[in-house]
Amino acid sequence: MSNLITSAQAKEFNIDKCFVHSNDGTTKADIGILITDLYYFEDLLSPTIKVDIIFGDTGTIKKDGALKTVVDALQMVGTEKVDLILTDPNDEEIKVTLYTDAIVPIAKENRKSLVSVTLGSKESIMNYKTTVNYRLDGRISDHITRILTETLKVDGKKKLDIEQTSNNLNHIGNNMRPFATILQLARKGIPQTSNAEGNTAGFFFFETSEGYKFKSVEGLLSPVGKEYKSLVHNETPDGRGSSVPPEYGGKILEYNVVTPSGSVQSKLQIGTYSTRTIMFDPFNCYYEVITPNVLGGGKGAESKLQKAGKNLPKYNKEFNQEGNNQDYSRTQYMLIDTGTLPGGNTQQQITKSTTKNFDPKNILNQSVMRYNQFFSTKVEITITGDFSLHAGDYIFVDAPETSTKDTKIMDKQFGGFYVIAKLCHYISLRSGGYTKLTLCRDSTGRMGSPKPL
Repeated sequence: MSNLITSAQAKEFNIDKCFVHSNDGTTKADIGILITDLYYFEDLLSPTIKVDIIFGDTGTIKKDGALKTVVDALQMVGTEKVDLILTDPNDEEIKVTLYTDAIVPIAKENRKSLVSVTLGSKESIMNYKTTVNYRLDGRISDHITRILTETLKVDGKKKLDIEQTSNNLNHIGNNMRPFATILQLARKGIPQTSNAEGNTAGFFFFETSEGYKFKSVEGLLSPVGKEYKSLVHNETPDGRGSSVPPEYGGKILEYNVVTPSGSVQSKLQIGTYSTRTIMFDPFNCYYEVITPNVLGGGKGAESKLQKAGKNLPKYNKEFNQEGNNQDYSRTQYMLIDTGTLPGGNTQQQITKSTTKNFDPKNILNQSVMRYNQFFSTKVEITITGDFSLHAGDYIFVDAPETSTKDTKIMDKQFGGFYVIAKLCHYISLRSGGYTKLTLCRDSTGRMGSPKPL
């Protein structure tokens, strides 16, 4: 239990360094001791990390023979480099180099002011100074690596964790922004897991303090080979760890089930469980309608998906529209791009003239449904700050069953494995350090068990 951070340690969080460098390179200031509040964000749906800091800007920097505020002394206008190091009581460290994006005075008096600064990664700025203006041939995962290294020129110190796709796609950049191109390609990737083709598709692209990650929905939901932390929520104080059961690595301070996520009508509207696709090939007038239903068998059957819980949600059978391919809730249209952008020499291009560049039948519907399913079950928790956690990590949570007074009986519906979809580390001069997590999964039903860390 040496890694258990108790609520009594909440104040033992440090902003070890927060050096701000002026754009002209002549001045730098460590504003760590001036910071009153710091928010650090990671999100599966965001290509970059973000940090918001609030600091008291008093006249502490001597320049040109006078004491000046940080904003004045560094002439802060945006894009200033910031070296940030944070540590928690277990000496877990967040070490990132970011750049100022927005500088907003909150309150100002004669000799001091309160300033809010938003920080982002270098790539979040470079994304608006370059475009993808070339052709991409081959595997989708290779396209992601090329855009990051050649177009965004990601610092070699940042780790690129790119999960390989099983499918190829030839693509023209059309001068789109790098992140927009990556997110467009992510929707069309098929993972290299068993039974993936025709059953699942879709990847997430996001950044953590460790680097950039490109991960499939199935890869995030699979527990194979993953270490995970186990947390429990109960009504008793943690007592510096003495009241936390030994199989858990920490205590949940606040626990909130945000399920069902959205109304049934909203889920049907976005095609969470069945989306009809109408495909048309303008060159030979080929026309096909497909209606895969993840709950109703066929290629997209639930049994072939990687689930974090036991079962996908079950709805009233009265609303099933079986027969005549009518059981769908959303319709989308797709032109088949046969013979588009073939690679190779002239003879090879002629040979590939009848080959599909993109297979909507086995990819488009599957990615739409899988993305929506991933966020169908949500839990929000707050714990004492833990900097070892990152977006995309696997985690096991438990809470007592509300229908009984026995606190040893755990919730069978919403307990179990989840993926961290959104993370916020909060450090406050007043209250210490905490981490708020939004946890998501595609299914309900407790599966698996906590384990000692």
